[in-house]
Amino acid sequence: MTREELLQYGLSFPDTYQDAPFHDVNWQLVRIHKNKKAFLWTYERDGNLCMNIKVDPEWRDFWRNAYDAVLPGYHQDKKHWNTVILDGTVPEKEVKRMIAESYDLVCR
Repeated sequence: MTREELLQYGLSFPDTYQDAPFHDVNWQLVRIHKNKKAFLWTYERDGNLCMNIKVDPEWRDFWRNAYDAVLPGYHQDKKHWNTVILDGTVPEKEVKRMIAESYDLVCR
């Protein structure tokens, strides 16, 4: 998926908006209006498009073990966030599932 596709998918959830809080266009987030919390972080790192998503600790290790491209959250709490390197090794349906789960967790 491209960054635009990721952001569009994130923005398809209710009550969301895009933000660039660091005054750096590399970091584009999707947040929830009501609580201002981000559930999708997108950025490029080492030539790769990446996303950070919130994860239920019970599923965290499942995702990390299932795909080499899923790592502990870059610059975030390693217990509750995963980084996904979008190199094509994680199927799009799984990427979307992770984003949807992140949205649900942040809405709580």
